Amino acid sequence: MPSNERNPGRKTMFHAQARPPGLLGKLLALVVGMVFLVAGLVFSIVIFAVIAGAGLAAWGYFWWKTRALRQAMRQQAARAHENVIDGEAIVVDEPESARSAIEDKQDR
Repeated sequence: MPSNERNPGRKTMFHAQARPPGLLGKLLALVVGMVFLVAGLVFSIVIFAVIAGAGLAAWGYFWWKTRALRQAMRQQAARAHENVIDGEAIVVDEPESARSAIEDKQDR
């Protein structure tokens, strides 16, 4: 009679007797591990290339769409430099009596 029939609340557990891996098992584990390592490296390189390509495409699209804006900004900057007059100014502090005399002349 099996043990679970004698004691219905108890589950039967089976333990497998595993032998230590031999040379062939170790070699197979090494080869499988190296295959997974190389596959992961290749996968990460492909993912990096896809992300870099998408980023480059997005940058190129942005650059292409903003070329008219850049050209307009260059022209506006060139026009702004045409209207610049270079000069110097000196601030002279006038005494109060001179200011009042100038203001009297302007009032007349």
